[in-house]
Formats: sequence, C-alpha cells, structure tokens
Amino acid sequence: MIPDLEGTFSTVARNMKKSEIRELLKLTQKPGLISFAGGLPSPDSFPIEELKEICYEILENDGAAALQYSTTEGDTLLREQLIKRYRSYGLDIGLENLVITTASQQGLDLLGKIFIDPGDPIICGLPSYLGGISAFASYGARMIGIPFDEHGMRSDELRQVLSEMKSEGKKPKFIYIIPDFQNPAGITMPEFRRKEIISLAHEFDVLIIEDSPYREIRFEGEHQPMIYGLDGKGQVITLGTFSKTFVPGFRIGWVIAHPDIIDKFVMAKQSADLCTPTFVQKIAARYLEKGLFEKNLKKIIASYREKRDLMLESFRKYMPEGVSWTEPEGGLFLFLTLPPHLDAQKLFLKAVEKNVAFVIGSVFHCNETGKNTMRINFSYVSKEQNVEGVKRLAGVIREALEESA
Repeated sequence: MIPDLEGTFSTVARNMKKSEIRELLKLTQKPGLISFAGGLPSPDSFPIEELKEICYEILENDGAAALQYSTTEGDTLLREQLIKRYRSYGLDIGLENLVITTASQQGLDLLGKIFIDPGDPIICGLPSYLGGISAFASYGARMIGIPFDEHGMRSDELRQVLSEMKSEGKKPKFIYIIPDFQNPAGITMPEFRRKEIISLAHEFDVLIIEDSPYREIRFEGEHQPMIYGLDGKGQVITLGTFSKTFVPGFRIGWVIAHPDIIDKFVMAKQSADLCTPTFVQKIAARYLEKGLFEKNLKKIIASYREKRDLMLESFRKYMPEGVSWTEPEGGLFLFLTLPPHLDAQKLFLKAVEKNVAFVIGSVFHCNETGKNTMRINFSYVSKEQNVEGVKRLAGVIREALEESA
C-alpha cells in the first residue's frame, strides 16, 4: 500500500464517517436481543405473494425491457403513478418535476453533490435524520441546528439564525425538514408552522428540503398539507421513498422539484448509477397501477398503530418517573428523553447486556447535544417483544437512576 494513502483521498472521502447507527447495530446481533434500534418496517408488511405474480407478468409480457437499462429520469409508468398520487395531495406536478432515485438516501447524497461546497452552511433540526446529516457532512457542509418545540423546528429560532447570517452577508444553502412523523422525534409539523417556515424561506430566499418518507403512515389526526404544495414559488425540493411503505429492498425513491433543479439531479445521477434498476421500477409501477399499494398500506397502518399503542401503554406502565417521550400520530419512531444527568450512550452497553437495544439520540444532533435522549422504533418487532423490550429498557434506566441517586 502507498505510504500517503490518506493524503490521496479526496476531501469528500476524508469527510466521510461510518454511520454510528450501523456500527452500534453490530453489537445487537446476538440471540434473544430485542432491538428497537433499526428503522425497519415489519417483514409482515411485505406483499410477497402479490409480487410473485407481478414479477411473472412483467417477465412474461415485458421481459426484455424490464431487464434492460432505463432512462435516468425513471420508468415513465412509475413516474405517472407517483404524479397521480401527489396530485391527489394538492401538488401541481408533471413528468418534468420528478426523477426516480435509488432510494431517498441517494436523493440526499445528490443534494450534497449539487448544492454543497466545503464550508457551506445548511440548516437542520435538533434532532434530525442521521442519514441526511451524514450525506451533507461528507460534502463539507457546516450544519446549523435549530431546536424543536412540540410543533417541530422553531420558526422564531430560525428567523434569528437567518437574520444573523444575512447581516454577515451569508445565507444557508437550504433548510432540511422532515415535517411528518419526524425521524427521530416523531413530531408532525402543523400547517401553521409549515407556513411560518415557508414565509421565512421566501423572505430570505432559501431553498427548503422536504424529506417525506413516512407521511402516508398516519394512525390518527388529519394529514397536513405538503410543504411543496404550500410553497408556490419553486423553492421546495421533496424527497419520497417506498422503503417504509412498500419494499425497502427495492431501493426506490424519488425527488420532486422545479424542472431546472430536476435537470441537475438527472445529470448528477447519470454519473452515479446511470439509472435505478429497471425491473424493480416496473414491478412497483404495476403494483401501484393494480391498486395493491393502497390495500397493503391500510394493513401496515393498522399493524403499526397497534404496536405504537401497545408501546405507549407499556411506557406509561413501566418507565420510571423523570422519563418522557413523544407520542407520534404515525410513522415508525418515538423519542425518549432521560433525566439530564443520564447519558444514553453509557446506558447502551448495559441495555445490550440486558438484551434490548436502542439508538442513542446524540447521533441525531449536529451540535453534540441530546446525550440524554434515545430513538425507539416500534414497527419492526412483534407486539409481545415490544412489551418485553420496554420492560427490559425500563429496568436498565431504573438501575441507572438508582446508581446516580
């Protein structure tokens, strides 16, 4: 190996870091451990029998095209089906506004590739999705965190940051938001807060990234209007995915934006992977066309609602005093806050010893705060494991509180 390998790497490569979640998950691969750590949909949600039939149909009737390269923009039927869905949400979009990506994680990476130069500031929530933070950091972004209240990113804090930056002749490249059942906090941003943030984006001439992987997994309450639909000025880029509502193994995502922005995504994607796999796009398109997506989504919502309800009930029953948590109206996660003097990272290894795992909340904070928080996933394990896992976790927390008393 050459002696100056590190110096040979690019700036982007040197900025890359291993996912702390992925590294921690290596410790959870032991028999009997109940893991609340991954952001995984339940395997019971996968429509295996329907997909068997669709795979046969496509190979029988359109096999040559399904196994060939496709356009970078994506399969036309799949894009048309997605556009139909988004129009029902109030979005005025056409084929020129949508490109298929290899899951939404590629969309996040392409955002960094298109918009971020080393040192560029971007705004995200405290907390925010680790995959977004990591993607932007690899391109050298300087993350500025905005704290949350019960309605999500605080608009008053955002205004203060934007005003201070403007006085210095600067502005962020974009504001990164997960408005529905936020990962990791589980909070949904109400319409008035969405409008406040859009107003600030218009006033300070800043793009908004609307990351929307969980929107359709709503258990209760009313769907809030999409930020893209409220904008009206082409300043919002929306990311979507099938990874939480259909099949994560297909790695299908998409980006919705103004045509001038979509052109840049297409160019950036061409140098990354040429196209998202054609076969899985055609499968997904046919699945939507047959109306099977809606049918299965109802089953997913019902299943995850039961698991969330059971977990919240278990939290109320077993968690010691001083521990609080969010109660999401949908999605896959809730966020737990410990008393300030406890460190979730120190609790993690003790929890694994007791055969239960979570994700430490500090990895979702770009400013090294949140050490007394943890993200809990309720969608993956069974209802019985949800209850038993909460009992184990509550026991670990109780022991730590007693030791610190």
